Amino acid sequence: MAYDGRLLSGVTVLMAVVEAGTMTRAAEALGLTQSGVGRAIQRLEARVGVRLLDRTTRSLRLTDEGRRFWERVGPHLEGIEQAALEAAGSSQRVRGRLRVNVDPFFSRLVLAPTLTAFLAAHPELRLELLMREQMGDLVADGFDMALRFGEPPSVGVTARKLLETRILTVASPGYLAAHGRPADPRELIDHACIDYQDPRTGRPFAWEFRRGDLVLPVRQPARLMVSDVDTMIGACCEGAGIAQILELGSRDLLARGALVELFPDWPGETFPLYALYPTRQHRPAKVRAFTDWCLQLLHQRTGP
Repeated sequence: MAYDGRLLSGVTVLMAVVEAGTMTRAAEALGLTQSGVGRAIQRLEARVGVRLLDRTTRSLRLTDEGRRFWERVGPHLEGIEQAALEAAGSSQRVRGRLRVNVDPFFSRLVLAPTLTAFLAAHPELRLELLMREQMGDLVADGFDMALRFGEPPSVGVTARKLLETRILTVASPGYLAAHGRPADPRELIDHACIDYQDPRTGRPFAWEFRRGDLVLPVRQPARLMVSDVDTMIGACCEGAGIAQILELGSRDLLARGALVELFPDWPGETFPLYALYPTRQHRPAKVRAFTDWCLQLLHQRTGP
């Protein structure tokens, strides 16, 4: 027997009649006319091929076939109702499994030191953080959300910008002592630089410098390209060359003199961090809670 929506609708009417005891009271509960309830029962009986109710002008009762049918479908309808209640509750309670596609750098830098506190604040939540170099397909991969640097795709996701962090051009004191300090971005042509690979294209990120409306692209010479932020920073600190890094997470390196910012008078080049969601509507509480947590952490790191 092929399923159609009228079958479930008819079962719902039958359950209302059984619970109410009369078609009149069932009609009132369902917002239907008594004749509408009667027709729904007749259609259901025709659909399943048996008589479900014995009806007289003064009473009604389930037939033997109707009772067996009612005993089988009753628990399933209760399960549907319970599922609806649980789904409604998920919009208010932080619980269940939250699966997040996370940029590895952001996970190590910002999230890892705080996860104990976040999980303690939400004891009904199971958090799955999957560090991926690329976002991929959130729906196909079963993710509730993603946290990614760079501009989001133009279709397929809903994006919320969490942060704009400056891009800093830096070198170690040892490198500058050995090779001199460039006074202008155009002088990078005479220096060793470290490229960072764009995981989406496999090519190095282009270097640009911005000051107000002025944009200065620079094609830097590089003998080293990496695809890992920690490797790039480590190599830069050891004097392998000049690198571009995010201001997010760099304050300590600059404060203790491990790295030196070269062009503070070109402050306009930034890189965004987005929270990305596979749908626009009905964002559950667990997703909202995690997004708010990330915003709080970012404010602590970038605030005054």
